Amino acid sequence: MNESIKTTALFALVALLIIGTGLFQSWNAALGILNMGLISAVMALGVNLQWGFAGLFNVGVMGFVALGGLATVLISMPPVPEAWAAGGLRIWAALGLGAATLAIVIMVRKKMAEGLPRAALTAVLLIGGFVLYRSMFDPARDAIEAVNPALQGYLGGMNLPVLLAWPAGGLLAAGAAWVIGKTALGLRSDYLAIATLGIAEIIIAIMKNEDWLARGVKNINGLPRPLPYEIDLQADPAFVERAASFGLDPVTASTLYVKAGYGLLFAAVLLVILFLMQRSLHSPWGRMMRAIRDNEVAARAMGKDVTKRHLQIFILGSAICGIAGAMMTTLDGQLTPSSYQPLRFTFLIWVMVIVGGSGNNFGAILGGFIIWFLWVQVEPFGRWLMELITSGMEPGSTLRDHLLASAAHMRLLSMGLIMLLMLRFSPRGLLPEK
Repeated sequence: MNESIKTTALFALVALLIIGTGLFQSWNAALGILNMGLISAVMALGVNLQWGFAGLFNVGVMGFVALGGLATVLISMPPVPEAWAAGGLRIWAALGLGAATLAIVIMVRKKMAEGLPRAALTAVLLIGGFVLYRSMFDPARDAIEAVNPALQGYLGGMNLPVLLAWPAGGLLAAGAAWVIGKTALGLRSDYLAIATLGIAEIIIAIMKNEDWLARGVKNINGLPRPLPYEIDLQADPAFVERAASFGLDPVTASTLYVKAGYGLLFAAVLLVILFLMQRSLHSPWGRMMRAIRDNEVAARAMGKDVTKRHLQIFILGSAICGIAGAMMTTLDGQLTPSSYQPLRFTFLIWVMVIVGGSGNNFGAILGGFIIWFLWVQVEPFGRWLMELITSGMEPGSTLRDHLLASAAHMRLLSMGLIMLLMLRFSPRGLLPEK
């Protein structure tokens, strides 16, 4: 089959699945799948850039997505003046001191020859800097977290338009990727995977435990949105009148209006990123990255700085994941650090890339939509299937209860089955790299 016809047919199938959801379930559910499908497609593009273009095995996607969510709070939420007065400047001064200590240690280790004097001076600087850092940081943190802890207890943000948080999320993730890449990209692929997974867990642990930063596990609700809240639309007489003219009640109309608006915003971001990635894929830079991926030794022999290029593409892919994380937090209207799980924000994104087709940007987008649709729909389908299977069994039967309880695990079973089938019958994905 011609590749363009196959691509068009597969995307038409995705459109039919979403439209079918709207017709047979609800348009609210269909738009919800569409929006999260768009965000998932952006995440898949970020992973595809790293793996499909350069062969970098990053299993710390969750951490970069979480940093994008954190950026939404830091950019869009209003500052808390009482918290800043209690210890805002002191806590940032402590962080600056910690960064300066590390910079001095790095400089000393570069300037001094190896030996006992360098090791001793390094130990003195690290221990002394750590003691000074904790003596400044701990009192400031406690003072901030004591400010109305039930509702605040953190510094807040910069009170800027929330759409600015999306590129800011990319920049924050890119900065973290630079730090990680400088230390981890020299590792072999399996060790790189372990390192990125561990660092992602560290990022989540910091977000959960540092209440002064983003309230930790207390969560932050009511984030600003680029679109009005549904309750505000329902209170607008003009909107209620327009909804009635379409035969819709205000609740349904407001939900559809907001979700459709988000869909347009997310689609615009996806199209911009896709355009840039397609241009880069077919540019000399893209051909060089694929040459490095296919034969790193030959690329080094041709004079290419492989480590530098790996760092470059690692940063770019992580930035895209950060943008997607900021988009998702904006859609949710809240930051919930405990919701960032490797299964959802690393494993599932990798499944999207593998199923869609590693190295093919359109394949990554297709995988994002298909896998998210299945992720959402498999569980209710599994419940219906188990009820059908157990319909003839006696109520209270042990086997019946076990089968009905197992319906909740249909998602994991389905993802594993999909992976096995793809690796067996189409290991290069639905839309393989050309």
